[in-house]
Amino acid sequence: MDYIARSFAEGFPWMHTILLTAIIALGIIIERFIFLFFRYNINARAFMAQVQKLVMGNNIDRAIKLCNAAPNAALARVVKAGLTRANKGEREIHNALEEATLDVIPLVQKRTSTLQAIGNIATMLGLLGTVVGLIGAFQDLATVSADKRQEALGRNIALAMNTTAAGLIVAIPCLFAYVFLANVTKKIIDEIDQYSVKLENLLSYRLKGGGEAEGER
Repeated sequence: MDYIARSFAEGFPWMHTILLTAIIALGIIIERFIFLFFRYNINARAFMAQVQKLVMGNNIDRAIKLCNAAPNAALARVVKAGLTRANKGEREIHNALEEATLDVIPLVQKRTSTLQAIGNIATMLGLLGTVVGLIGAFQDLATVSADKRQEALGRNIALAMNTTAAGLIVAIPCLFAYVFLANVTKKIIDEIDQYSVKLENLLSYRLKGGGEAEGER
């Protein structure tokens, strides 16, 4: 702990700036994890199986209530938009689904790519601190008296190595988190694309009489 405290004291402002990027990244990771796993995500296969059953049974109101049970889920919001236009014609259904998708996708993608940028910034800050430390070491060779050169060199080289290490310590978890959260984001968006098309086809089939025929069987 003493070494870390001394490294931060001697590494101003580079170590402090890298610490700031770490705090920002941690906040984004926690926020995105909560939203992507507990707000926007849903068991898409099971959810759409229930929606399909209700739509084919002409229970549109119950299908909408099912969507209302998960009001924050991205897929449920898109599906609800299509269901509210279920009796308005194919064009209305398509427009409603497309509009809802355009509203939801930016919320799902929000801030995830920032983690990649923070990882790159932390790496660059670490390298910049390294360069500054090496420049200081060479300057001290020319200006510091011989009996103090070893101390000056040690201080500057320590700054160079510590900032590089700190930058990488922040950057590597950021990039891992970015890859993980980007995959979760892609999964949610892919489900929206896939099931919105299936819902559109299902509602179009219902408008042509398929739903009534199915419900009578």
